[in-house]
Amino acid sequence: MTTQLATTLNTDNFNEMAKAMGMTADMGKETKAKQSMLPRLRIWNQAVMGTVEVKGKPKKMEVVPAGMYRLEMEDSKFVYAEEADIRVFVQRFMYKRYNSDTKQYVKTLMAENLNVDLKDNTGTLNCGKPTGYIEDFKALPDDMKTLIKQIKRVRVLMGEVTLKNAVNDNDEDIGDVTQPFIWEVENRDAFKTMGMPFTMMAKQKRLPVQHFIHCGTEEHSLPTGASFFLPTATVDLTSAIGLSDDDQKRFADFIEWINNYNDYIVKEWTEKRSKQLSSDDEDLVEDFIDIEVGED
Repeated sequence: MTTQLATTLNTDNFNEMAKAMGMTADMGKETKAKQSMLPRLRIWNQAVMGTVEVKGKPKKMEVVPAGMYRLEMEDSKFVYAEEADIRVFVQRFMYKRYNSDTKQYVKTLMAENLNVDLKDNTGTLNCGKPTGYIEDFKALPDDMKTLIKQIKRVRVLMGEVTLKNAVNDNDEDIGDVTQPFIWEVENRDAFKTMGMPFTMMAKQKRLPVQHFIHCGTEEHSLPTGASFFLPTATVDLTSAIGLSDDDQKRFADFIEWINNYNDYIVKEWTEKRSKQLSSDDEDLVEDFIDIEVGED
């Protein structure tokens, strides 16, 4: 799946830029008219423990509370903050599933929406989910129903994030931190929450790169007594951010990053698919030989 997309920001052409930035899935029917690492943003649901000296003795204590935004930097160090302002340059969608047998993730291509079948890195489509609309989920075999439940819709956001009053693993203040980021939003409720600002912007024909989305977190309880955190998101549409030459370059870099990622997935899909077909051919030959021997 290869399509030519704009690599230059142009706020005067909303439709073209909305398509390039991946907003089409949030517009609704009425509005239809070698890869480098990116710092990864996520909500960290576990407290960060550290060793603190108490009365001259080391003691294990919570140094960073749960529910913070965590940015994994290129040097494998982490930065935490209660709030994050994100400026999204590009949005894409994908499927993702964790394979507990191989301890690896199955990931599909990144696309502008999920209305098409997407190749994945294991030689299947949609992380193994059947293509097309499933009319009767209950009629599916149990193993297929289990697999489908494991597959997550992912809203992939790329842009620039500012972590307010950030701290490191030792809870040391490091001020505001601004970095490029990628955020794979895979929780079902978070997926919807982070889509709402895009729907608002699409209705007013605003591009996400023109506005900051202010993100906080909200704690939710589980029946077990444990808790987890989901994002909150608000966007101010009363003023727009001007675009700079650096923004133009960064947008082109994100598009290139996605193209490189998709090229990698297609390569993996082709190699795995080729091996699967070769294996099927071998099985067919073995069956043919067995039949011939049996008839003799």
